[in-house]
Amino acid sequence: MPFELETAANPGSLRRVVIEPVTRVEGHGKVTILLDNDDHVQQVRLHIVEFRGFEKFVQGRPYWEVPVMVQRLCGICPVSHHLAAAKAMDQIVGAHHVSPTADKIRRLMHYGQILQSHALHFFHLSSPDLLFGFDSDVAKRNIVGVAAEHPEIATQGVLLRKYGQEVIRVTAGKRVHGTGAIPGGVNKVVTVAERDELLADAYQVVAWSRAAVHLAKKLHLANVGLYNSFGAFRSNMLSLVAADGAMDLYHGVLRARDDAGRIIFDGVNYDRYWDQLTEEVKPWSYMKFPFIRSLGPEAGWYKVGPLARVQNCDHIPTPLADAERREFIDFGGGQPIHATLAFHWARMIEMLFAAESIKDLLHDDDILGGELVTTGERQERGVGVIEAPRGTLIHHYRVNEDDQIVRANLIVSTTHNNQAMNESIRQVAKRYLDGRQLTEGLLNHIEVAIRAFDPCLSCATHALGKMPLVVELVDAGGERIDAVVRNGDGVCVGG
Repeated sequence: MPFELETAANPGSLRRVVIEPVTRVEGHGKVTILLDNDDHVQQVRLHIVEFRGFEKFVQGRPYWEVPVMVQRLCGICPVSHHLAAAKAMDQIVGAHHVSPTADKIRRLMHYGQILQSHALHFFHLSSPDLLFGFDSDVAKRNIVGVAAEHPEIATQGVLLRKYGQEVIRVTAGKRVHGTGAIPGGVNKVVTVAERDELLADAYQVVAWSRAAVHLAKKLHLANVGLYNSFGAFRSNMLSLVAADGAMDLYHGVLRARDDAGRIIFDGVNYDRYWDQLTEEVKPWSYMKFPFIRSLGPEAGWYKVGPLARVQNCDHIPTPLADAERREFIDFGGGQPIHATLAFHWARMIEMLFAAESIKDLLHDDDILGGELVTTGERQERGVGVIEAPRGTLIHHYRVNEDDQIVRANLIVSTTHNNQAMNESIRQVAKRYLDGRQLTEGLLNHIEVAIRAFDPCLSCATHALGKMPLVVELVDAGGERIDAVVRNGDGVCVGG
């Protein structure tokens, strides 16, 4: 149950501590902590205070523009939105199965995205906490500190991300906000020169990725007591898996397990994801709270992303990553691992899977030429689901007879993890902050728990009209002149 005592209903009698902004994550968010007079924690909440609104302003646009437009949700995971939207538009144009060439080029693009995003998160955003300690000197606890004290680790992180971005450039046309995937397929192939350039470094990238798994595993095993308990909570898990149960980050069917690893549902066609999943809105965040319909909002929330995927699949279809997965599963002793910090170990296993998959695809001649686009009978509805670096990503669109988008619904990875992140920071607050005088290092423990999920906060904000919106007018000196507040009922009042 959420860690919110009855006294939190009267926040005026409590002291409020705010962490704003949450650092080393993509987007803008804050954490509020309510303390009583004895410094006991009464309430902890993660608030997403940024609003994007893509579901509204894509309406009226031609459907073929959407795979390029929605990438602007984020500069870190644009490829994920690009491909999820393109998969939805495949259905609109009747291409229920794209050509082998298009499928493999898209997969190559996607694994480049997985590689660069996982490398960025682990080495640049999380390694300062993991290598130096959660309450270490804040001046040292950053990527510059890592580069100074662990130059080999920092260098490998930079080069892994660079390689992933090169894979994206070759397949999408640009490293950020490319145009390679289009409704029904792709608009370019990989040239022989491009393939050979990427192949020259592919085996080294696999070796570096394997070393990254070993580093994450070493950190976990060296601090088992901390890593197993920090922000730990039990929850359901959701992800795509291939038809044979293998890990597949590009396509598949929906599978969910409960906190003991038992199947809740399996083999579900994501075209009707709403039969299994729905969302609720809470007044203190722009981010929605998804849950499994059959279980209800109290018991039906779940986590997505690497920790869920590595345990939800039956095997990984590349040998090195699958060997690491088996060791990870064995570490759980037959039970699902629910430790928040285990996300890092699982994330590096996925990065190794991405590196191996890139290597294998570069040896496949289908990426060098073949049919690029297929079409079929025009449809009015399209659903595209992909496993983004942060977890399951759903794009759902309706198109009218004039080829215009009339409805869009995006459920992004961080939205799926919303309740899970809140549960994790509550557990951290109870253990590390309750009854203690707060310091920067202690408050960083809260951020460490959030960062483990690798949240993309700007991608996840889509509940316009449900959370009060404040618009302030300030002068050149920063003084507030006026303000207007629109409350949760949509009524505007003076601030």
